[in-house]
Amino acid sequence: MFQDSPIYDRLIAERGDVPAQVRREAERVSRELELVMRPSQSLGYDRPHSPGGGWQRAGMLPGPRTQ
Repeated sequence: MFQDSPIYDRLIAERGDVPAQVRREAERVSRELELVMRPSQSLGYDRPHSPGGGWQRAGMLPGPRTQ
């Protein structure tokens, strides 16, 4: 990509190849998401998927807490 670029080469030497690291991490996350987002039937589970039937985080209203 940056052939014959001494500034880029020096940055790579000092900081590492950040674009390549980001690319690898993005590919890893993408593969993990593919596995997670598959329907449960493809994983061998025999349970119907119901909207809202999974883990949910309870919402809290903004403002001070009263105890």
